[in-house]
Amino acid sequence: MGRRDPALDPDVGSKYPSPQRQDKLAKEEHNSTLNMNKINLQWRTVLREVKARELRKDIEILSQTFERVVDCKDSVIRSLARDLSEAEAQYTHALCSHLHNIDQLLQLQRCRLGYLDEDYNTELEALKKEFETERRMIIEHHDKESRYLRDVLLALEQNFSESEYEAKLDFQSTRDDVKNKNLEEKHYLRVQLEGTVEELWKRFQQALKNYTEATEDRKIAFEALKLKDEKSSKEIEMQMKKLLKIQDSIGILKGKIAAHMREAEEQNRHVREEKEVVLKQLHKLKSQMNRTRAKARSNLAKLTLESSTALKKLRGIIEKAELTLRLAEMCRKLETEEEKVLPFYASSLSREEQEEVEHVSLEKPGEQLARLMQDYLGLEHFWQRYNKVKLEQLSLEREKAVLRQENQKLRLLLKQYLDGISVSDEVLSQLNPLLILNHKPHAPGPAGKAHCKRPLHNVIEAAHEVPHIL
Repeated sequence: MGRRDPALDPDVGSKYPSPQRQDKLAKEEHNSTLNMNKINLQWRTVLREVKARELRKDIEILSQTFERVVDCKDSVIRSLARDLSEAEAQYTHALCSHLHNIDQLLQLQRCRLGYLDEDYNTELEALKKEFETERRMIIEHHDKESRYLRDVLLALEQNFSESEYEAKLDFQSTRDDVKNKNLEEKHYLRVQLEGTVEELWKRFQQALKNYTEATEDRKIAFEALKLKDEKSSKEIEMQMKKLLKIQDSIGILKGKIAAHMREAEEQNRHVREEKEVVLKQLHKLKSQMNRTRAKARSNLAKLTLESSTALKKLRGIIEKAELTLRLAEMCRKLETEEEKVLPFYASSLSREEQEEVEHVSLEKPGEQLARLMQDYLGLEHFWQRYNKVKLEQLSLEREKAVLRQENQKLRLLLKQYLDGISVSDEVLSQLNPLLILNHKPHAPGPAGKAHCKRPLHNVIEAAHEVPHIL
């Protein structure tokens, strides 16, 4: 709605508007608000349509982007699946080679244990044979000595029985001679002493009568003592006979004891000799057993050290392999799509050269290094990729050097351009390609010559010259 001119409307200049004018103003305000709401509604619909079209375009772009990303992800997944299959194949190959090496080591250890077992059995059999021969010799020597001792004992018994019989005969003859001699001496003494005894008897009878008369009481005591003495003499005789029997039995027992002692000493001597022989053999066997134990202990310590060194080397190899796998994973993330699809480059050799290489690889190597290289044929693809990466690294280094030279040149040109568009004493003291006098670069003098008046020059803007320079 337009504004009215106060010169044409008489009601405009009045201080209090009329009711008609207030109704018109209310209608106008109502219509203006209604029209404004309609305009806003139309504007919102237009904005909605524009926003919908933009959102549809964004959705289409996002769907295309999503499809492209999905395709990329699918290709990456396929390449990862191929890499995974290749890694599994490499892992199975490495595992087979590792198991083969382990089997070879186990077979070598079994062979070594078999050889040690055979050596131990042979040495044990030799010791058993030696022990059996020595035992047989000792038993034979013992049997021979026992037979010899039995023969000696039988001979001694025979000699003792003969000497005993001869001694008995000598004793009986000597006893008969002594008995006869005693009987003769007794008869002579009896005849000689009968007269003396009769005379002495008479004297004795006289003295006895005198004595009995004088010592009747002592006689009675003497008779009692005499009876007691007879009893004591009989007991003494009996005891003497017992003592003689005991002495005879003691002598016999002493002889037996002496014989047994001699036999026991002889047996003890033989037993001591056998004991010394057995002790020597025992010391010898102990020394052999100690040497064997020391050797086994040293072998065990050596085996322990070798096994520990082998375990350390295996741990180092495992760590190196884990590091290699981690580096491979890191390198795989940096691979391009072409490298993921074709990880190994095609060989640059011709067919004849490839056939010649295959023919050479089939031949049995003669040198030690060539035979060792046969164990690393599975790393052929690795060395291909390594050589490819090395070549790419060298090419990138060369390209980097070329780009560095170009960058230096561009920096030099940029510096010249910046020096040309800037105005300072230092820049003006040097050659400036943008300051030209008669189509020649101007090289002002040093700043020290301030007393010279600077001449006037024609100045050309750098923006006009840069497109022609670059």
